[in-house]
Amino acid sequence: MFRKHLINVKNPLFLLLILIALTQACECGKGKDIPDVSSVEADVEIKRFEQDLFNADTLNFGAALRTLEQQYPEFGDIFFNQIMGANDPRIAPQGAEEYIEGFITDERVRKLYDTVQVVYPDLEWFEKDIEQAIRFYRYYFPEQTPPKEVVTYVSEYTIAGFLYGDNDIAVGLDFFLGEDYPYLLYNPGNPNFSKYLTRTYNKDHLVMRCVKLLVQDLLGETSGTRMIDHMIHTGKELYIMEQLLPYSPDTVIFEFSKPQLDWCRDNEANLWAYFLTENLLYSSDWGKFRKYVEYSPNSPGMPDEAPGRTGSYLGYKIVQAYMERNPETTLQQLIEMEDAQAIVEGARFKPSR
Repeated sequence: MFRKHLINVKNPLFLLLILIALTQACECGKGKDIPDVSSVEADVEIKRFEQDLFNADTLNFGAALRTLEQQYPEFGDIFFNQIMGANDPRIAPQGAEEYIEGFITDERVRKLYDTVQVVYPDLEWFEKDIEQAIRFYRYYFPEQTPPKEVVTYVSEYTIAGFLYGDNDIAVGLDFFLGEDYPYLLYNPGNPNFSKYLTRTYNKDHLVMRCVKLLVQDLLGETSGTRMIDHMIHTGKELYIMEQLLPYSPDTVIFEFSKPQLDWCRDNEANLWAYFLTENLLYSSDWGKFRKYVEYSPNSPGMPDEAPGRTGSYLGYKIVQAYMERNPETTLQQLIEMEDAQAIVEGARFKPSR
């Protein structure tokens, strides 16, 4: 039976002591064996493309646009052509220049840009945090090319982020305006604006989402079709994210609320038993197990407290157990291990009860 995460203590002082002990235990565990990367270089340039675009001189927009294309050669080509479709006559029959000018002068888009500037007037804190993450990236993956620049943009909710060039990062700040921002008013039928997703559309998750792009690029596609293959794949993703962002809260890494994460921790054995009894672990029926390994408001067959991606949570626990039993395994070697069953057997995972 699945359990709720409940503590019923009448003595408030006793409860306070428990909370302090739990917090200290969590922080100590989080900080253990974190390598010193202070000497690793991470020179990243933060470029505010949305500011340059929306402040372009509309009285001489053609020249301003050409200057932008020179300043952002690779990113600009992707943004204007692939994201906006400005050179597609079906989308912009009036021509690219007029179409882009219409975009930045549109009242609704302009209001969105202004909101982004209010929420993100500067990104000094972001630059510091992303540089720290890239130090860990270079430490664990010395053969990989680290990002040299992070470009921010506003696309009117088209895409939240992507990699371009040699691992450079592009991030749409309009996807990180805070969980109270009325995304659903923009398009009530858009599944990207469901509440279980927009809960993480905030500053706390901005660096994590950028790093996630790098990790997903390293991992590539899932090598198998069974639920256990997807569990281990997303488990690897979470585990590597944790190494690259060792000072980030678990709630940010897992993208769970604290009650959701507590529920998963309290019900590890029940989750494992459920997947076994329902014959899901080795099923290749994507429709049956999708919500356990992909973003979803819930996990079917489980209490309301259970978030989606409970299978990914267990996948992380299996990968974590494997790495603890095989400390000589590097993160690159972990990525190269395509046999999910070998990781399961090597982990000898025992869920908490």
